[in-house]
Amino acid sequence: MQGRSDDQRELLDVESVAGHLLKPGSVFTFLAEHRGRLFAPELFADLFPSGRGRPSVPGEVVATVLVLQTLHGLSDREAVEALTFDLRWKAACGLAITDRAFDSSTLTYWRRRLAASDRPNRIFEVVAEVIAQTGAVAGKTRRALDSTILDDAVARQDTVTQLIAAIRRVARDVPGADEIVAAVTTSGHDYTRAGKPQIAWDDPAARDELVSALVGDALAVLAELEARHPDGEGLDDKAAQAVALLALVAGQDVEPAEGSDGTDGRWRIATKVAPDRMISTVDPDARHAHKTRERRQDGYRAHVVVEPDTGLITNTALTKACGPDNSDATVGIALLDADPSRPAEPAEVLADSAYGTGDALAALDAAGHTAVIKPWPLRPAIPGGFTLDDFTHDPAASTMTCPNGITRPITASAAAIFGAHCRDCPLRAQCTTATDGRTLHLGPHHALQRAHRARAATPEHLEAYRRHRPMVERSIAWLTRGGNRRVPHRGVIKNNAWLHTRVAALNLRRLLTLGLHLDHGRWAIAST
Repeated sequence: MQGRSDDQRELLDVESVAGHLLKPGSVFTFLAEHRGRLFAPELFADLFPSGRGRPSVPGEVVATVLVLQTLHGLSDREAVEALTFDLRWKAACGLAITDRAFDSSTLTYWRRRLAASDRPNRIFEVVAEVIAQTGAVAGKTRRALDSTILDDAVARQDTVTQLIAAIRRVARDVPGADEIVAAVTTSGHDYTRAGKPQIAWDDPAARDELVSALVGDALAVLAELEARHPDGEGLDDKAAQAVALLALVAGQDVEPAEGSDGTDGRWRIATKVAPDRMISTVDPDARHAHKTRERRQDGYRAHVVVEPDTGLITNTALTKACGPDNSDATVGIALLDADPSRPAEPAEVLADSAYGTGDALAALDAAGHTAVIKPWPLRPAIPGGFTLDDFTHDPAASTMTCPNGITRPITASAAAIFGAHCRDCPLRAQCTTATDGRTLHLGPHHALQRAHRARAATPEHLEAYRRHRPMVERSIAWLTRGGNRRVPHRGVIKNNAWLHTRVAALNLRRLLTLGLHLDHGRWAIAST
């Protein structure tokens, strides 16, 4: 059943005894005074539908601890210690000086209940309602999109480690699979023990032999499981996930050895990187990410929508670090559409070139928004030579005219082929090195992207970008500060919930900086 706080203060209540020592305008002071208004009992009533059983910790207390925990980047154990020994935390939660904190497992228990509910991000939603009531972003018609890579909480595994770990997981999670592993594996590796086999790791032949043996074991285990459980019949979710993970690991990083088609059991580690490659069986959702060509990270991607005048994050999401459905542009546009504070009228949308795809520009244009986005740079075929914008596009006639004045029709496949016209062209050296002449391939949003590049070169665009875009970088810095560049959990679902709670805490602190207060029972900020 749901626990409730006692309205009667205790004799040694921290807020009564030492509340005057709290810093005015701090999150501690605010929560000490208003946690009950923010996190009323009915906010968590659906988590405890039964009135039976031992009362849980009051919802307002747990919500306050979750906010402070994510704000300060603490583990569950550290948060409980702070609640036990830090008077500021006790005051914020309404505890007495002599009160003991609850066990750290309570936070895990509450997060699990929240994740399984219809409103897993209700703490974020509560702060969003406060933002809406203050009018802090009302009437502001600019939004900035950005993302950042957050490091995962586990170590990256190589192919050998993943194969062994995946077979061990099947043996552990699938009923009877331990006997299957013992019966069908032939590599000689003891899968009851963790760790890599002892081989000459600097010998390529020995490594290839080990990989072949481990892949053979994995395929044999999968074949036997398929024979016993066709299409996963009879397996619960946990067992089915273990089998699917083994199938993925057995195929993502290996290829038949040279001169083999795989039927002879000879495999090697592939020289290419598999798309959407899983990097750890401990956290299957973690991925490689390239924020720049030189900088590679492993983890997740946090996406944000920021109101640039206030620095408030109005929407957020955490996804895998790579994949077609997790790109900056795809997720950013979806977040903008779902932003609860989005203006009714068209907005200026500020973002870097990662959001300058044709699909993103088309979506913004269809919604009536103005894209203040850094365009993708055009790369000439010849260094310093002509780019796509040096060719004149006539949409009405569906033609392209080259810098030498040659006009060619655009084909049904959206290509302009100049071919033989390039043979004796005096500008050829600035245009192409192709023996068959220059061919232009136009994307489905070519006209829109061309117009956007032209607009992006105007002083008005550059001024708006330089003036309003930097605030999103500051918001990203706030998000990752204090050791919060690394996510605390495994998996997209848990870390997405953590991200929403951290953003809620950051927004609350930002609102207090803007002068958040109660005005005749309604939330307001100093500027309004």
